[in-house]
Amino acid sequence: MTPLWHPSPNFGPRRDGLSPSLVVLHYTAMDGAEAALDRLCDPAAEVSAHYLIGADGRLWQMVDEADRAWHAGAGEWQGLDDINSRSIGIELDNRGDHPFSAPLMTGLEILLADILRRWAIPPAGVIGHSDMAPGRKCDPGPRFDWARLARAGLAAATLCDPGAESPSPEAFRARACAAGFTAQVDDDTLLAAVRLRHRPWARGPLAPEDFAPFGQVAP
Repeated sequence: MTPLWHPSPNFGPRRDGLSPSLVVLHYTAMDGAEAALDRLCDPAAEVSAHYLIGADGRLWQMVDEADRAWHAGAGEWQGLDDINSRSIGIELDNRGDHPFSAPLMTGLEILLADILRRWAIPPAGVIGHSDMAPGRKCDPGPRFDWARLARAGLAAATLCDPGAESPSPEAFRARACAAGFTAQVDDDTLLAAVRLRHRPWARGPLAPEDFAPFGQVAP
């Protein structure tokens, strides 16, 4: 899958000798890929990503994978910050309020398979912007099909065995942190971020089912 090269000036070197160990998925929240492309390549905007996939499946590359694109911002994952230096950013042409198109998802699967192979990134290294910046970001949002990526071996699977886990906020935070959700946020924001990724239909207070993504129960 050969991308259309459309360079952005908004990039720099990766810091501290870091190389990509994560892929961060975003939605553009704009009306059309061309509008997003213009913004991602506008020096005044000071944002970019490595790739943009249009709703029709077109693929643009704006920053070389070896360089640091400006897509993730403040946040952390697995206790690590400067996610821009640790990741490859992919923008998806979607406003966040409708399903992601079939051509876009097919193109994403092809691109992800190439990136994961190229950088030896495990499926668990594919995360959403909302995963590493809970409360600040909500993309790629509740309409994104994480289960499809998991079935293709391109994202971590959501396990479904809540068992008899006691729904205490402390136990939930411990399990969420162990899974990578380490940003310092309050209990409600953490629950919302985990649900956005694994149970976007869920509502109400913490429940045993919210422990299902972590695949284990308390002893």
